[in-house]
Parts: sequence; C-alpha cells; structure tokens
Amino acid sequence: MNFRTLDLNLLRVFDEVMAERNLTRAAGKLAMTQPAVSNALKRLREALGDPLVVRSGYGVEPTPTALSLWPAVRDALAQLRATFTPSAFVPAQASTQFTLAMADATASLLIPPLVAIVEREAPGVSLRVMPLTTRDPRQLLATQDVDVAVGHFPGVIASVSVEEIQPESAALFGHRRLYGSHYACVMRRDHPLASDELTLDAYCAAHHLLVSVSGRPFGHVDEGLAALGRTRRIVLTVNQFFTAGIVVANSDLLTALPRHFLASTGMASRVAVRSLPMKLARVDVEALWLRRRGARPGHDWPRRDRARCSPVVARALARRKSAARGNPGRRRGCAARSRGRPGRAAMIGS
Repeated sequence: MNFRTLDLNLLRVFDEVMAERNLTRAAGKLAMTQPAVSNALKRLREALGDPLVVRSGYGVEPTPTALSLWPAVRDALAQLRATFTPSAFVPAQASTQFTLAMADATASLLIPPLVAIVEREAPGVSLRVMPLTTRDPRQLLATQDVDVAVGHFPGVIASVSVEEIQPESAALFGHRRLYGSHYACVMRRDHPLASDELTLDAYCAAHHLLVSVSGRPFGHVDEGLAALGRTRRIVLTVNQFFTAGIVVANSDLLTALPRHFLASTGMASRVAVRSLPMKLARVDVEALWLRRRGARPGHDWPRRDRARCSPVVARALARRKSAARGNPGRRRGCAARSRGRPGRAAMIGS
C-alpha cells in the first residue's frame, strides 16, 4: 500500500463500519448513502489487499486484519477530532440532555441524588429516564439515542470484560460498577412462612411472584434452584417492583428482590423479609455505555456523577437497614442475615 496516495476519508468510513457492523447504519452516522459507503470500503479493500469485512446475517463481521487495524485507526481519528474540534464541557454553562435507561427500582435510588447534583451544578442540563426492558442493553445502546444503561446484567459485563483484555480487538462498550446487594425473600408480614426460618422445601412449595423487566418467565432465583434440582411455582410475572410490592403485601405470594430494591416497592412497612434458603450471587448494579459515544462533549459527566451518587445511595440503604431493625415484621430476617452471610445492604465499587 502506498500511504501517500491513500484517501484518509476512507478511514472514517472504516471506523464507522467497524463500530456499527452494519453498512446502512454506518451510512446514516456518516450522512452518506449506503452505496457510497460500499464504494469507499471497496477502495480501502483494494488499497490494503484485504476484504476487511464479510457479510454475516443482517450486518458484517470484520476480518482479522480489520480487527488488528481498528484500534490504531480509532485512536488516530479520536486525536484528530479532539485537535480540530475542542469542546470542553462546562456543566454550569451546558444546555443538553442525557438519556438513561434503568428499571424503576434503580431509578428510585439513583435519580434523586443525581437530580440534586444537576440542579446544583448544571442548571441547563436535563435528564430523560426510559425503562430498561432487557437483560442485554447493548443493542439498545448501539441503535437508540441512549447514553447509559444502568442495571444488573452479569452476562453482558462478563462478555465486555473479556473483550477488554483481548489484544486484537477494540472493546465497544465501557462499564462501571455502582453498588451491590443480595437477594432476599419478601412476603406479607402475617404470612404463615414469616413466623420461622425459611426452609428450601417450604420455599419451593409456596406460590411465587417474579419481577422480570425483560418479560422472561425465568429469573436468577430459578437459575439457583435449577442448580439444586428444584423448581418453584410462579403464579404471576410483573415488570415493576412497585407492582410487586402491592401484590405481595396483599396476597400469599412470595417474591425475591434485591434487598436495596425493597423500599422502591412502597410496601416496606407491610412486608417481612427473610433470607433465601439457597445462596445466590451478589446483585451488582452496573453502568454500561457505548464507547464511541464517549466523543460527545460531556458524555462522561453523568457517569462521574452516578459514581458520586453511590455513596449517597449507600447512606440511604444504611438508614433503611437501621430502620428495619426496629420493624418487628423484619427483625427475624435481620437476625438470620447476621448468622448467614454479611448483612451489608450495599457495597460500593470504584
């Protein structure tokens, strides 16, 4: 390849195609037609002597050569962009909107302190919160105008973490842990099972409510039971924690919730909380974003502020835990937690 004759505009097309893995979407981002993007790719293929991408399903997949070239091309373009279009984000002077996707319970914890920061430091900034209805928000972040998704998606975080350590690929997504908690069993205060320690047999024999933001009829608790060769009877599936609280407080159904979500149901004073009769992995709430959106001025500001919100969330959860000790309907659950696993309501990540 003769670098002196290479059209550097082709590298912008290459970068966008690699990020989108779809020629039509890349054309839209570049304000070009799809045939023009195809022609640019053809010229770059001829210059480099490699196909670069091949068709796969509804998009394209990069070749090993493309994967090896992309990190250097992306870094070079980012440096050029920063050089020619400097745009420091000043919160007090900014007038923009950030869109966040999260479940109602997550929003109830994070949004109040985040709004306080916005009103104090960035009066011209507005926030838009949309429901998170999937356990894999990568497609949402890649195809819609969403800055950050916040939630519990361990499979996605594991996949992204693997991408980050692969030397031949550029990670498409960034992530940060905000806080963590554990699942607990929630039932009405005068439920027959609330008077004693919850056994596995009694738990599996009861009727259950599942909270599933994605609509899946199978949750983390069911995965834990399946590992023990057990199942449970799910009578009702809902997609909101507030609805779950109302139903459980007024029925014989049990539900399993992360402890820090309990207050979001609005029914904390009317329910009893018991430790689950099996061990489940910790619920880590993470922020996930598309790295290529990081070039947007101020994109990292709401991420930093969500991190600042984490200590506020921790203090709020500690207050709720302290209040729970004085609630006779929950005292036995608190004692059981102290015997079983650590009773911390939240563990703050960096």
